[in-house]
Amino acid sequence: MSTKTLLYIGKRILLAILTVWIVITVTFFVMHAVPGDPFTSEKALPEAAKQRLEEKFGLDKPLFEQYINYLGDVVTKFDFGPSLKKDGMMVQDIIADGLKTSAVLGLVAAGIALVVGVVLGSVAALRRNKLIDRVIMVVTTAFVSIPSFIMGTLLLYVFAVAFNLVPANGATSGGLILPVITLSLSPMAHITRLTRSSMLDVLGQDYIRTAKAKGVSGVKIIFGHALKNSLIPVITYLGPMLAYIVTGSLVVEKIFAVPGIGRQFVNSITNRDYTLIMGTTIVLATLIVVMNLIGDILYKVADPRINLE
Repeated sequence: MSTKTLLYIGKRILLAILTVWIVITVTFFVMHAVPGDPFTSEKALPEAAKQRLEEKFGLDKPLFEQYINYLGDVVTKFDFGPSLKKDGMMVQDIIADGLKTSAVLGLVAAGIALVVGVVLGSVAALRRNKLIDRVIMVVTTAFVSIPSFIMGTLLLYVFAVAFNLVPANGATSGGLILPVITLSLSPMAHITRLTRSSMLDVLGQDYIRTAKAKGVSGVKIIFGHALKNSLIPVITYLGPMLAYIVTGSLVVEKIFAVPGIGRQFVNSITNRDYTLIMGTTIVLATLIVVMNLIGDILYKVADPRINLE
């Protein structure tokens, strides 16, 4: 690996660290600027009880001191503190438990979107302006246009309620089928369209015509030359795709009652559990930053001709 490539990767890592620090800082101060407090409820607490709770969670200290302590705990110990609503539970334990399900959900959805999208995009490009190409383009346009929460509700009604083919509860056996499909449809449609347009561009290049003139088989041209080079835009899309899946899972997990981090995040907002809100926001944002960083590095690996500047 060249020095220039290493410098580029180092620069991207530093930018990723800076981005995560900004997310932590903004999240902390925004949550503390929200009107009210985490102990606000329908039944007002006595002032003495409220003071004891603030002392217990360190909320009686000056704001900047709270920030320094919080930042130090997160960076050095990956400690987001205790949940303000779930007595005796630490935020990082709640997040780790939710990530076990969310990671499976997201990785499977991303894998399906990538494989199916590349295959459909390649088929559409090789059968340009034919019936199958038109059908694929119409279907993918519909999937791109429909928001995930509407698609999820539609799939839930059709396959779980109307025909009772799969479980509606994401916590049961087989319950992740519909959430995975819901999260994968829109990224799959984007990848299909990217692959098709990129493949058509590559198939029109001079080296493809030269390979055909030399008698290279069609299969070797497609899989050895055209497909490899047409995947560069897809690799660029991997970061945003994973970001979409992470953010989309927040609502989808709630719709299908999946016991993942997205559901925990939505519930933490409803319960005004500030430490859990901050912890999940930071973890999800960090995941997105890391995935974008990996996508940038893979982009360079896939095509060394790319100018890193």
